[in-house]
Amino acid sequence: MLTTNLGPGRNKLLLRGLADGVFTGRARTTVATYLDDIPVNYNAPDPDFRLVDVERVEVARGPHGALYGAGAMAGVYRIVTRKPDLGQWSAEALATGATTRGGGPSGAVEGYVNLPLVGDMAGLRLSAYHEVQGGYLDDVVQNRSNVDRTERQGARLSFLAQPKDELSITLTGAAQHLRSEDTHYTIRGIGRKRAVLIPEPHVNDIELLTGVVRYSWADAELTSATGFVRHAYGSLFDATPVQENYTARAETSAYSERTRTRMLVQDLVLTSRGASSLEWLAGLYASEARLNSPSELLAQNTGQPNVSVYSELRHETIREFAGYAELAYEPSPGWTLAVGGRLYHIDRRIRSDVASERFAPRSLDRSNQFTGFSPKISLQRQFENGDLVYAVISEGFRPGGVNTGGTLPAPEAQETFSSDRLRNYEMGVKLERFQRRLSLSSAVYYDVWKDIQTDQFRESGIPYTTNAGDAHVLGLEAEFALRTDNGFLAQLNGRVTRTRTANANLEFIPILAKTLPGAPPVSGGALLSYERPVFGDWTGRIVGQAIYVGLSRVSFDPRLPKTGGFTQTRLLAELSRDGRGAQVFVTNTLDPFRDTFSFGNPFTAPQARQITPQRPITVGATLFAAF
Repeated sequence: MLTTNLGPGRNKLLLRGLADGVFTGRARTTVATYLDDIPVNYNAPDPDFRLVDVERVEVARGPHGALYGAGAMAGVYRIVTRKPDLGQWSAEALATGATTRGGGPSGAVEGYVNLPLVGDMAGLRLSAYHEVQGGYLDDVVQNRSNVDRTERQGARLSFLAQPKDELSITLTGAAQHLRSEDTHYTIRGIGRKRAVLIPEPHVNDIELLTGVVRYSWADAELTSATGFVRHAYGSLFDATPVQENYTARAETSAYSERTRTRMLVQDLVLTSRGASSLEWLAGLYASEARLNSPSELLAQNTGQPNVSVYSELRHETIREFAGYAELAYEPSPGWTLAVGGRLYHIDRRIRSDVASERFAPRSLDRSNQFTGFSPKISLQRQFENGDLVYAVISEGFRPGGVNTGGTLPAPEAQETFSSDRLRNYEMGVKLERFQRRLSLSSAVYYDVWKDIQTDQFRESGIPYTTNAGDAHVLGLEAEFALRTDNGFLAQLNGRVTRTRTANANLEFIPILAKTLPGAPPVSGGALLSYERPVFGDWTGRIVGQAIYVGLSRVSFDPRLPKTGGFTQTRLLAELSRDGRGAQVFVTNTLDPFRDTFSFGNPFTAPQARQITPQRPITVGATLFAAF
C-alpha cells in the first residue's frame, strides 16, 4: 500500500498500482477505509488515523466489490482496535520527542486505560493522543520558518458488554482533529525553501459513533454493525495566478474548499459456524452519505482580506442498498470452491448553486440511479502441510455523477462522468516451512479497468471528475519472512506492475499517458529485526527498515512530470523490561533530498515544477510504561 504525499490528512491511499490518479475530489475512493466494522471514508482524503492502541491492521488487496461495495475498487484498509479486557485493569503511557535537521521539534504523548466493570461482564477502554509534527520548510516570501507544522489529537472510548458467551455488545466513540499550518510542497531548485504568497492551511476532523452486536448459536452468528460518521475537511490554496478570470480588484487570491460529510451505515450479516463442507454468509447493507461542499475564490486586498468573487454551494446525497452472499463448498478434502456476489442499488442527487462576480448565477438539481451486480468466484487448494494455492475472479465498481463547478457551466461532454468497473483475475500461493519459521506469499494478477473515473483540474484550477479511458494492469507481488529461534527476523516484500492505458476519452485529453498515474512499476520494502536478553532480564531489540517507491506519473497527461523514485529508511533500538523501556530512532538516515510527490497547488502548478521533498534526517526517543 502506497500513499501520495500532499501532507497529513490530504493523502490518497493506493493499492496494487490500481490508481485513478493522485488527486482527491468527488470520485469515490478506490481503497475502502474501515475502523473495525464501519467504513469511515467516502471520497475524502485519508483521515490519517494515528495507530494508537490498535490490535492489528488488515489490508485486502484487489477489488472486493462483492462484500464491501463501491469503495473497494482496489482493496480494503481496515484498522482493528483493541477492545476492553473484561478480566483485568491495565494502562500504558508513551512519550516521544524528536528533532529534525533544519526543522522544528516534534513530539507525541499517547496512552490507554482499561477498566473492567460488573465483574467480567462489561468493561471500558479509553485511549488518547496528542502529536506535533514539526515543520521543515521555510517560506521566503512570508518570512516564516517551518511553515508546514502539523498538529493531531484524538481519543477513542469503547464499551464492551458480554452478559453471556453467546452475546456481545460493543459501543465505540472516536474523534480526531488534524491541522496543518501549510502545505508541504516547494519549487524545484530552491531546496527546502518555498515562495508562496499566502499560507495554505488544511484541516481534517473526523468523529464517529458505532455499535456492534454479535449473537451466536450452534450453527450461525448474526452481526449487526451500525455507525454514524462525521468527516469535515478543508484546504486553502494560493489562487493568485488565476484571479483575473474572476475579478480585477485583487492583490492576491485564495481558493477555499471545504467538505462536510455525514454517513449513516447499517450492515447486517449472518454467517455459518461449525465444521461443515458447506459454509455461507448472507448480508444486507444500507448507507446514506450527505456531502456539503462549499467552495469560494476569495479576493484579498489591504483592509479587505477576504471578499468572495466566486462561490459554489454543492449538496450531494448518496443512498446505497445492497444484498450480498457467499457460499463456500468443500467437494473433497483440501479443495474449496467459493461463489458470491453483491446486488446493489445506488441513488444519487446533486444540487448546486453557483454565484460569480462576472457571470449570472445558476443552479442545478440532478438525480440518477445505478443498479448492478458485482460477482466473485474463487477456488483454493490447501495441502496437509499448510501450503495453499488459489485462483480468484473479482470485481469492483463505482457509480457515476455530475460536475457542477466553474464560473461557466462545463461543456456538455464534461458535465457528467460515467460509472467505472474493474475485473480482477488472480492466482496465488502461500507456503510455510520449518515450523512456520519460513513463509512465502506470492500472487500474479491481471486487471481490466473500464471507463476509469479520475479527479482532475480545469485550467482555472477548479476540480472536476471525468472518465480517462481504459487500462490493463499486470502485476506480480511477493512477501518473504524468515524467523529464527535466536530472535532474528527478516521480512521482504515487493511488487512489479505493468500498466497500459487505452481508448482515451478525447473530451478529456487528446493523448493519454501509457501508464496509470500514481502506479510505480516497482516498489518494495525490507525489515530486519534482532532481539535478545541483555543485562539480565532486560530485552534489547534493533530494527532496520527501508522502502523504495519507483517513479510514476503525476497525471494522465504525459506532458506533466513524474514523481517518486525515492527510498525511505528508519533505524530503531529498544531496551525494555516488563512492559517498560525506551527507544531511540533515526528516520531518513542518509538524509537524501528526493521528490516524493510532484504536486502541491493546482492553481500555481503551471508556473513552476512543484515537488515535495523528503523530511530531513530526524532523531528521536520514546519512553513507554505499561501497568
